[in-house]
Parts: sequence; C-alpha cells; structure tokens
Amino acid sequence: MIIDFEKMPEQELPNFKGGEKSYRKKGFEDDKNKIMLGRLESGASIGVHTHEGNSETIFIISGKGKVYYDGGCETVSAGQCHYCPMGHEHSLINDSDTDLVFYAVVPRHE
Repeated sequence: MIIDFEKMPEQELPNFKGGEKSYRKKGFEDDKNKIMLGRLESGASIGVHTHEGNSETIFIISGKGKVYYDGGCETVSAGQCHYCPMGHEHSLINDSDTDLVFYAVVPRHE
C-alpha cells in the first residue's frame, strides 16, 4: 500500500492537545494505525498528553525543537527519532525560527 501525502489536503488543528498555535497534518488512519506527516510552525506545539492504548514514534524530517517526555526535556532535530511508549506522556514544541516537519506513527495496542 502506498500512502501519498502529496495528494492529501493539509488539516489545521488549532491548539492540538492544549498546545500553542496550530498543528498541521496530512494523515492516513485505519483500525490499527495512524500515520501522519506533521508540521509545526515557529512557536507552535502539541500539548502534553499521555498515550493510553497506543504509542507514538516521531521521526524529524526538517527543523528542530524540543520534546518534553515524562517530565524531562530533550532537544530534537532533523534525522532524529522520538519514541513515546504506551502509558507515558510527551509534548512536541517548535522553539526555532523555521517549520518543524515530521512523520508520526501511532499504532494501537490491544
């Protein structure tokens, strides 16, 4: 199966999970997975949330920012991957001057 993000409209999700500004995404979802191409403009964030019944892997394509994970803070940049296991909390913040672009995969756990 090919998922062609180029042919998908971009959705704007203001204050996603309590974050700042808007999270913009293109995505595919079925009963087992969510696969998204996401973008945070400068100053935007995805709010702190806990993964219940799923986990999330975020691969940074371009830009840099911060990940808050279980109370700690780490810098993340292009070429790096952040993993949030089920039962843990995290947030993604773009504190740079350019867009933070990433792929995110959220598999459901049974």
